[in-house]
Amino acid sequence: MKEIVINNVSFGGESMGLILGPCVIESRDHSLVMAESIYKITNRLGFKVVFKSSFDKANRSSISSFRGLGIEEGLTILSEVKKEIGCPIITDIHEPSQAKMVSEVVDVIQIPAFLCRQTDLLAAAAKTGKTVNVKKGQFLAPWDMKNVVDKLLEHQCKKIMLTDRGTQFGYNNLIADMRSIPIMKDFGYPVIFDATHSAQLPGGDRLTSSGMRAMIPTLAKSAVAAGCDGIFMEVHNDINNAKSDAATQWPLSDLEHLLLKIKHIREAII
Repeated sequence: MKEIVINNVSFGGESMGLILGPCVIESRDHSLVMAESIYKITNRLGFKVVFKSSFDKANRSSISSFRGLGIEEGLTILSEVKKEIGCPIITDIHEPSQAKMVSEVVDVIQIPAFLCRQTDLLAAAAKTGKTVNVKKGQFLAPWDMKNVVDKLLEHQCKKIMLTDRGTQFGYNNLIADMRSIPIMKDFGYPVIFDATHSAQLPGGDRLTSSGMRAMIPTLAKSAVAAGCDGIFMEVHNDINNAKSDAATQWPLSDLEHLLLKIKHIREAII
């Protein structure tokens, strides 16, 4: 297993890394408050964290849904978070033309699940030299992600991470297959589990995705027990008024309690 180290955050080593933050960048002040709060909680528990948030949510269910602040303002805010809080940053890209600009700010480029097979997008991300985290498409079997890894390797990507975020199960439902974690780990790169998106009911509210927030702890703890190398969770301090994925962001007030349980499970299996 290749260990990927992003600043001081390790994925695939003895310690387990975290990727945490609000779904979408809502404002400068909100991003700074969230990043500082998350950093303090994770540091207190002995975890290392990468802060995540999106400048654009290009695959929203409805045309009227809030997408974000756009690439220029979004990257300015992420750059400020990185400078003020001191944690590494991850954000996603949707078009090959965004890769270079985003790579000048972030430490990890993320490929959204719906776009995980887009060859040109993977190539553009790989060519930046940054760590690339690819979310497994809901429509793919875990063994199909070997083709994604091969595409990145073909374009000289040295730092690869894969993230499972559930698998489509009929209409408006996902299941989390924990077999995906060891299967994808066999490709030789760290595997992260996205505990919040895996609890989604895609399009379940017609104009927005719904979800089963109460299942997030069960999914997260199961993934740690199954040997994942990191946990990805979207976290918000006001879940009822979150501008994106309100049904499945984890409350900031409950974050420490859940992370403590995760820590105990991790310590028991290593």
